Amino acid sequence: MSTNQLPQLSSRLRGLLYAAGCAAGLLAGAGVASAAPKLTADQIVAKYVAARGGLPAWHAVQTMQWSGKMDVGTGDSTSKSAQFAEEAMAPKTRRQIASRAPDKVETLKQVQLPFVVDMKRPTLSRVEIVFAGKTAVQVYDGKNGWKLRPYLNRNDVEPFTDDELKASVGGWEIDGPLLGAAAKGTKVELEGVEPVEGKEAYRLKLTSSTGSVQHVWIDAQSFLDVKVEGAPRRMDGKMRTVWIYQRDFRAEHGVMVPHLLETAVDGYRDTHKMVIEKVAVNPALNDTLFAKPTGA
Repeated sequence: MSTNQLPQLSSRLRGLLYAAGCAAGLLAGAGVASAAPKLTADQIVAKYVAARGGLPAWHAVQTMQWSGKMDVGTGDSTSKSAQFAEEAMAPKTRRQIASRAPDKVETLKQVQLPFVVDMKRPTLSRVEIVFAGKTAVQVYDGKNGWKLRPYLNRNDVEPFTDDELKASVGGWEIDGPLLGAAAKGTKVELEGVEPVEGKEAYRLKLTSSTGSVQHVWIDAQSFLDVKVEGAPRRMDGKMRTVWIYQRDFRAEHGVMVPHLLETAVDGYRDTHKMVIEKVAVNPALNDTLFAKPTGA
């Protein structure tokens, strides 16, 4: 489960972490000997699945709920905070306000807001974030999405934009891109070994049955997915690569779940954190929770 921050509440690491994960080239390509065991892609995936708790344990998870606090930008004004809150509602990716050039972002304190993410198999997800005493909602069912943004005085349900739909695909699935990859028809290839936050990691290329490509980095010691490529974002007129760093993995009812997600956007120094304070496994989530309000 990638976690692959809210569906455009969707997606959204800081300077040093970003540099460590992104700036260094492949160790092999740089002529540096790698201490990581020489394994095939299939062997790495098998070790990853075991490290995450195993497929039987994950298949037993039908619903999951995350709650905690997330960065939604800098609080230099109420209107900007509202805009940040709107832009933060994306699956595990968050973006800077596009009008700010990467080298001119002020150093201001991040605003943190409480959030709740509900996930239910096969592809249902609901994200809530509380801002200025009002609850913003975004829901995705695997094909369509809707949102409610009362903090912008928009009290009518709105459909996802095309970009929001693209960013939501796979964003909040319980398993994430790599668990059960073979059953999904996803081809996994090993591209090399490179450092992620100072530790060696296997860089895997995932090609879905539809041809879309995503990269995942598996730590060479823990075999956990410590870095995931997110959906690219258009900012300042350019499509920019997004990375999600996953840390603080903890066992939750037999499965390993990251409790800190930090998102970085190529060319931007600021990153955004999602701190997961509580994980509920198999809570009762009625399908009505993901349905549009009556009359919408």
